[in-house]
Amino acid sequence: MSRNVSPADRIATLDWLRLVAALAVVAFHYLFRGAAGGGFLDGGYPQAAGIAIYGYLGVHLFFLISGYVIAWSAEGRGWLDFALARFVRLYPGFLVCMTISFVVLLAVQPEWGNVTVRQYVANLFMFAPALGEAFVDGVYWSIILELIFYGWVTLALMSGAFQTLRLELVAGWMVLSAVNEFSIGSEAMRLLFVTEYGPLFASGILIHHIQTRGRSAEALVLLAASFTLSTSLMAIGKGWMQAHYGTSVPMAGLAAANLAMHGLLIAAILTRAKVIPTRLSLALGGLTYPLYLLHQNIGYIAINATVPVVGTWLAAALVAAAMLTLSWLIWRWIETPLRRRLMNIIRFVLSRQPLGTGPPQPA
Repeated sequence: MSRNVSPADRIATLDWLRLVAALAVVAFHYLFRGAAGGGFLDGGYPQAAGIAIYGYLGVHLFFLISGYVIAWSAEGRGWLDFALARFVRLYPGFLVCMTISFVVLLAVQPEWGNVTVRQYVANLFMFAPALGEAFVDGVYWSIILELIFYGWVTLALMSGAFQTLRLELVAGWMVLSAVNEFSIGSEAMRLLFVTEYGPLFASGILIHHIQTRGRSAEALVLLAASFTLSTSLMAIGKGWMQAHYGTSVPMAGLAAANLAMHGLLIAAILTRAKVIPTRLSLALGGLTYPLYLLHQNIGYIAINATVPVVGTWLAAALVAAAMLTLSWLIWRWIETPLRRRLMNIIRFVLSRQPLGTGPPQPA
């Protein structure tokens, strides 16, 4: 199933786009949320906050990319092959980064980030809130939505619907999302069916569908609908930001940002043949996952410790550079070897043979 990922198995433009999304989230946390969100940072960056506030949309870009990549990954794969590949893609990195964050927080125990061993154990199962414990780092919420999305794709592959009824599934998902968000308002449905962010995943799936199967009227109409719905649903995040931070991005800015994100993904796909995958692009794409998982709480602690020594702006720059370096080291020397070992163990347990080649496995 899972060959060692090489540059030839990647779309370099997507690796660069992942880096853009990850750096946007880092900028949001360091330059806006750290001071605006309840005392994470001792000082703030008011000069940059008006731009950095847009950085939370990096998560939206991740969801958009994920829809495309998962549709690509699922092409020609059996459901077990797909599910195991996704588990191996997510869990080793999560385990390593969550453990590092826990150890740092346990050593420092900041008022805003006290942790316990019980909390760590619950986080080992990833769905910590379901076990009555908080996430070790708040960014994990989006990983849970990714896992739920993977679960639904796995079920669609099991039934054969993902191959034969993809557009119908996407249409039904968007109708469900609209009905829940605009009428029912069920938090359980929002989580189980990812109704707030479903249209972003759907757009990625549709872009892949159009790329591989042609520009049918049905697919283009659905893509227009998913874009419109995802833009409308950004009002939910806007309201949350207003309630928690007293400020938010105006809807015009959100619409423009959503259009830009969809455009960037489409441009990345259209230009994929012109940007040759290299070991650099592979590394930059690979480090984005540990960077996303690690940067927030450890970054707050590091910035607070560094500011008195080097000043506000240099502290943020040095910590961001350190997080990038640490993330690369984890990806290169810990996460990637762990993935390979875990896949070998799974192969041995299931059949002692590879589970089937399938197409190249995007990460």
